[in-house]
Amino acid sequence: MLNRRYLLMAGVFGAVAARLSWGTDPARAAETFPVTHTDAEWHKLLTADQFEVLRNEGTERPFTSELLHEERKGNFACAGCDQDAFLSSTKFDSGTGWPSFWAPIENAVATTNDTSYGMVRNAVHCMRCGGHLGHVFGDGPKPTGLRYCMNGVALKFHTVSA
Repeated sequence: MLNRRYLLMAGVFGAVAARLSWGTDPARAAETFPVTHTDAEWHKLLTADQFEVLRNEGTERPFTSELLHEERKGNFACAGCDQDAFLSSTKFDSGTGWPSFWAPIENAVATTNDTSYGMVRNAVHCMRCGGHLGHVFGDGPKPTGLRYCMNGVALKFHTVSA
């Protein structure tokens, strides 16, 4: 039977759920990017795992990325649009299970507030296609003190000649 107590509890739980905002900042959804595709087109361009991470802001399992131990000289690019995002010279082993970098290439990525799962984090997305790449944290090495913790499946590696 419905009574005021149940309605009050439902309102409180609804407010808490809204406050936790089970997704990222809606500002990113309103952004436009130079590279855009429909979901059907993205599905044709990406693997299922890439689509889940890049377009649905998923996260790959730790220690599964082929790029985790990539040590050659080169660039790490967005798997969605091939824009270079990180230099190999900024990569470091964070021990977290995901490829990590202490700085992105200038104007390659942007961040948005991410309050999904009841946490407060900064999500990182590609400036060219808006693809979700990972998150950035303030516990990285010098010189920036930042740890760009990226999903390897959201990246491609390109070697560069010496």
